[in-house]
Amino acid sequence: MAVSRKTPLSLLMGVTWMPERAWRCRENRAGRNREHNPLSGQPAGGGGHRELLPASNGVEETMSDAIEREWLETDGTGGFATGTSRLVRTRRYHALLLSATSPPAGRFVLVNGIEATVETVAGRFGISEQTYRSGATGPGGSVRIRSFETDPWPRWTFHLEDGTRIDQEFFVARRSGAAVLFWRARGAGESVILDVRPLLSGRDAHALHHENPAFRFEPEASGEIRRWRPYAGVPEIGIQSNAEYLHDPVWYRNFFYAEEESRGLDAVEDLASPGVFRFDLSRGDAAMILEANAPRSPKPQSPALTRAASLARTESRRRQALPSRSERAGEDYIVRRGAGKTIMAGYPWFLDWGRDTFISLRGLCLATRRISEARDILVAWAGTVSEGMIPNRFTDENERPEYNAVDASLWYVIAIHEYLAAARSLGRRVPAADRAALLAAVERILEGYAGGTRYGIRADTDGLLAAGAPGVQLTWMDAKIGERVITPRAGKPVEIQALWINALSLAGGRTSRWRTLAAQATESFSSRFWREETGSLHDVVDCDHVAGTTDPTFRPNQIFAVGGLPLSLLSSERARRVVDAVEERLWTPMGLRSLARGEPGYVGRYAGDAGERDAAYHQGTVWPWLLGAFVEAWVRVRGGGAAVRQEARDRFLAPLREHLSSAGLGHVSEIADGDAPHLPRGCPFQAWSLGELLRLDLLILSDSATLPSAGADDER
Repeated sequence: MAVSRKTPLSLLMGVTWMPERAWRCRENRAGRNREHNPLSGQPAGGGGHRELLPASNGVEETMSDAIEREWLETDGTGGFATGTSRLVRTRRYHALLLSATSPPAGRFVLVNGIEATVETVAGRFGISEQTYRSGATGPGGSVRIRSFETDPWPRWTFHLEDGTRIDQEFFVARRSGAAVLFWRARGAGESVILDVRPLLSGRDAHALHHENPAFRFEPEASGEIRRWRPYAGVPEIGIQSNAEYLHDPVWYRNFFYAEEESRGLDAVEDLASPGVFRFDLSRGDAAMILEANAPRSPKPQSPALTRAASLARTESRRRQALPSRSERAGEDYIVRRGAGKTIMAGYPWFLDWGRDTFISLRGLCLATRRISEARDILVAWAGTVSEGMIPNRFTDENERPEYNAVDASLWYVIAIHEYLAAARSLGRRVPAADRAALLAAVERILEGYAGGTRYGIRADTDGLLAAGAPGVQLTWMDAKIGERVITPRAGKPVEIQALWINALSLAGGRTSRWRTLAAQATESFSSRFWREETGSLHDVVDCDHVAGTTDPTFRPNQIFAVGGLPLSLLSSERARRVVDAVEERLWTPMGLRSLARGEPGYVGRYAGDAGERDAAYHQGTVWPWLLGAFVEAWVRVRGGGAAVRQEARDRFLAPLREHLSSAGLGHVSEIADGDAPHLPRGCPFQAWSLGELLRLDLLILSDSATLPSAGADDER
């Protein structure tokens, strides 16, 4: 199919654009950075006046708001591209080509960004934006943005001062991992030259890059393709384009990343630019395809424009096949690990964590009917069980997994049960070998926990599960500064008992031993955790393994005794009192606080250096993922009728949906401040936050919702 200059690439692919927000700006002169001599466009008159177009949801957006809005494109292997709507890189992770060499780990940043300018007869105008340590910015692309859209992928429209309009699109093709940039000029005069300088590093995704003599600037040329291998052991960078390449190596120094500084981290980086890709937009469209370790073929590669259009058609069809934007966003977290699959806990810095994977799976896979992906993930993790424990996390260096979570294994048992139930209800056959592997993993977990395993994890004489060792954080409240665990919770934490009793009860249909132990644990839970005077539950009993001690700190963990799991452990009267207390003291529009205001140690704002942030992480910080268990409990104690579900949508789901158009666009953030206005913090793209939103939307609050049953796994 020929590429017409009259139609944007996205429209050529049959996509209807759904602009989220747009704004119109007239330029104030951008500062010039003498360190790298960037080219700056001519300022328009008006002296910095900005006009704002209202967003599609009626909310106006300021420049600072726009910088905080981030987009994400993923390749299905752990690699990704991400940046801001205003073009400025504010994180070390903002990049156009970030590749996982040992999926999903071994991640390298290869192409950090671009420096792009357009020259017409009226002058030279920037359509990219950088920020430098000195405070200078340039070359002025952010103030020339007329509109920004993310559906089906990021697209910017720039208005130049002479009336020329430039469309820029970017996407990552999930099946090939290629990152595609596309430009088109509209309303242009007789000469429109686009110069694009790639900014390269070839560094670890968590590091920063600095000028050094070892960087290899010289490319290998082959037709439209230029290839670089910046350093030994770093993936090869391939760039295919329909441009003229002008070799002109230069170091760009002292890029400044504001988000890194706000997190108390190093925030300055140098990047290498080997040369300029020069396109003549007055003659046709421009395409640039970025790849890591692209396979070499003796056959000639299709021309860049033809290939870009083909990749766009394929990617557009793939995205259009997904029913909603949230479901499309959910796919970003499902990635390859070895021969199987796993779930990335969050972008841009997390890998796959045990507990996050199995909490997320219920929304990302089961609610969206991705049954085969759920099976692949669960079967892949079955082989990781060690002494009854599932790994807490893997490292980017592919070192030995860390087995330091008491809840990950129990969430795995719950996920297996819900997967088998979902497969049965949808009429999907579970291969006998997979079913056997999963149920065997469940038995190994329960045997290990009942008999005793690492870190003092063991079934106590009262049937409850004890856990905890000095200096080790075992629950999801896992912040640690040096050797100090911020919320140690050693003993018998409340949500661990809810998980333990649910796991035992679900497995009890196959083994009478687990059924008996579940009954004992349930009776002990009812008598030991209830606080009649407050209508709530203790957070921990037998604190630090001292019999009879209790921790009454008001935290959200108690909600799992009522919602978020197949079985509720409380009577209807007690369950209602717990839900009401949690709503009153912990609920915010972004989720539940990790500690109630007024409790000793409460921190209302998550900010500062790493130590300050870790100290606040579970001391009042809001966690959106907890909303899933809370809303499910809220609906349960009110009978679960259609009117109740609709009220829950209006009261609890609607505010969280508004968040989808801020921070990580289309996604839900990891955390938010405990104090109003509850600004989003942490990872802007978090799997379990989005997963629980999907679980609520598609299962718990759906028109056909039914409360989870307590039946054991079907063994047909």
